[in-house]
Amino acid sequence: MTEEEAVMEEAVLETTEETPLAERIEAILLVIDEPIALVALAAAVHAPVPAVRQTLETLVEDYDGRGRGPRRGFELREVGGGWRLYVREDHDDLVADFIGGQAPSRLSQAALETLAVIAYKQPVTRGQVASIRAVNVDSVVRTLLARGLITELFADAETGAINYGTTDQLLEHLGINSIDELPRISPLLEDGADGFDEGDIR
Repeated sequence: MTEEEAVMEEAVLETTEETPLAERIEAILLVIDEPIALVALAAAVHAPVPAVRQTLETLVEDYDGRGRGPRRGFELREVGGGWRLYVREDHDDLVADFIGGQAPSRLSQAALETLAVIAYKQPVTRGQVASIRAVNVDSVVRTLLARGLITELFADAETGAINYGTTDQLLEHLGINSIDELPRISPLLEDGADGFDEGDIR
């Protein structure tokens, strides 16, 4: 028996005893905000790395319509050393129109605080924002992205972590032309520097 056959047999045996591996992988992919590394994903779903890699490749083919089903409106891509689900580029305008047409609502205090951290620290990762606020910011970041107030700037080359920044739409809401027009943050912090580098304080 080859190594690949052994891995497949192990994966098959695993799916007979618990939830299928593909379902477990999809469950994780649906809740992450940043690409997840293969090893981290394997640890999360409690499966061997080779089996997870092969399942990911199968899912890619399935979502692209190369399997038995139709092509999906989303795709699974490996970006910055990690895996994540993305809306297909074909539907970018559709999704943008949908999000833009949603009835506006007031941002929560948590969303406002997170938005402020991103505005003053950008580019900044979700983990860095969470460290400054000392709370989980996953859902808040998703809300700000959906509202078009922040955007994904780039993925860190080493960690794959997404760096976020503000959008022109936020500037329009604030009635300013540049992020440099934001008020000085020093008077708003207890010690003027908590969680911010010296260069970030204005």
